[in-house]
Amino acid sequence: MKLVVAVDNNWGIGKNGELLARVKNDLRYFRDLTKGKTVVLGSTTLATFPNGQPLKNRTNIVLSRREDYHPEGAVMARSLHQLGEILKDYDKDDVVVIGGASVYDQLLRYCDTAYITKFKKTFEADTFFPNLDESEDWILVSESEPMLTDPETDSEKDMEYTFCEYKRIVMPISL
Repeated sequence: MKLVVAVDNNWGIGKNGELLARVKNDLRYFRDLTKGKTVVLGSTTLATFPNGQPLKNRTNIVLSRREDYHPEGAVMARSLHQLGEILKDYDKDDVVVIGGASVYDQLLRYCDTAYITKFKKTFEADTFFPNLDESEDWILVSESEPMLTDPETDSEKDMEYTFCEYKRIVMPISL
């Protein structure tokens, strides 16, 4: 499995259930990485999508213990064990974990690749992703040239960011 996330200088990923920044090029990067794939997300993340609807052109698997939660157009997994059973029917190389924090925490150990957008700014964040630069399990294998946000389309002005790819050094455990 793979994952995709945007982080700030402190590896913050959100505040009050919202993204730290909306950058059109990063959203395009996310779309390109996930389109036609299977995405795994939590119910809180799904609620932040337009009209709380699953992403189009993807198989959406929602990991949530809430028995009363049945979003239309999504496959439900009520536990990691059930998620593992569901994922047996999918190519693991086409499965992308897209958040939020509790889903990342539960599934990071099963991922072999992490696509990280690094915002070169420190935001006021209340939700964080583990710092892969400080992890002995991960290595940075590529980083794009620095780019700047577009004040016409992005929530932040003159913010530098890069797209990074990390690989797990030791093979992940199976789900």
